[in-house]
Amino acid sequence: MSPLVRSTVLAAVLSIAVPGVATAAPTKPGVTTGPASNVVQVTARVAGTVDPNGATTAYYFQYGTTTAYSAATPEGGLTGDGNRNISVDLSGLTAATKYHYRLVARNSAGTTLGADRTFTTKKTPLGITLGATPNPVPFGSGTVIGGQVTGTGNGGVTVALQSNPFPYTDGFKQIGNPVVADAAGNFSVSLLSVPLNTQYRVVQAGKSLASPIVTIGVASRVSTNVSSSRVRRGRSVIFSGFLKPALPGTLMVVQRKNSKGNWQLAGTMTARVGNATEARYTRKIRMLSTGSYRVYAAVVDGRYLPSLGREVRITVVKKR
Repeated sequence: MSPLVRSTVLAAVLSIAVPGVATAAPTKPGVTTGPASNVVQVTARVAGTVDPNGATTAYYFQYGTTTAYSAATPEGGLTGDGNRNISVDLSGLTAATKYHYRLVARNSAGTTLGADRTFTTKKTPLGITLGATPNPVPFGSGTVIGGQVTGTGNGGVTVALQSNPFPYTDGFKQIGNPVVADAAGNFSVSLLSVPLNTQYRVVQAGKSLASPIVTIGVASRVSTNVSSSRVRRGRSVIFSGFLKPALPGTLMVVQRKNSKGNWQLAGTMTARVGNATEARYTRKIRMLSTGSYRVYAAVVDGRYLPSLGREVRITVVKKR
C-alpha cells in the first residue's frame, strides 16, 4: 500500500473513531432558602441562594401564614453558574404573626422548591388615644371622653380615667371606676358634668402606659334678653341677662353685625353680683338701624372660657 493510500485510510478511520464533543444539557436550578432578617411589626427581609446551573433562571419567594403560601414576590432573573445571594423585602405584614416562606427558582430544565422556613413579626407596643365630644362644653354640661387602646393585645385592657383641674398643679387623680376596653380596644366614659377647665388622661391600670392629655374647656353661659325686637329709630333697647357661673366684674360686650358680616362694638357693661350661681348684666343701646346683635362675655378667669349669647334680630322702623 502506497504512503498516499495509507494516509487516506488512516484519516477515514480517525474521522469515524473520534466524534464531535456534545454540549452538556442544562439542569434544574439549585436553591437554598436562607434566614429572615430585619423583622419588625409589618416588614421583614428574606434571603437565599440560587444556582442557575448554566441556564436563564427566574426566582421568587412564596410567603404566607401557612405552607399554602398565599403571596409571592415579583420574579427576579439570573444567568450563569454558581450560587448567587439574593434577598427581598416583604411589606404589609401583620404584627405578632408567624409567617412561612420559601425560595423558588425555575429554568428550562424545571422548577426547584427551597425548604420552608419561618419568622414571627414583632408585637406592636400598646398605645392609647383619647378625645372628648363635645369639647368645649357649656358650664353645667357633660361630655363623653373616650378613645382606643392600640397595639398587639389591645382587646380587654383595663384603663382608668384621671383628671387634673385648673390650675393644673395638683397632679392627676383617678376619677370613677376603671373600664375594660372592648375586643377592638375601644372605651368611653360619660362625664355628667365638667365643673371647670380640666386636663384628662387615661392610663392602663397597674402600668405606666398613659394617653396624651386632653384639656376640656368649660364655656361660661350667657343668656340674652332684649326689651323689644322692634323699635323706632333713635329709641333704645335694653340688653339684659345672666352669666353662669357667677363671675361678677366680667366685661360684657354688646356686638352688632355689619353689612360685611363682621361683629363690631355696640356697647359694654360689667356683670354685677346676682346670686351664688349667676351674675347679672344690663345695658341700654340706642338703635339707629336694623341689625343682628349678640352679647360676648370676655371671661378672663382661667377656670372658664369666654362665651357668646344667642344672636337676636332687632328691627328699626322710621319715625312717622
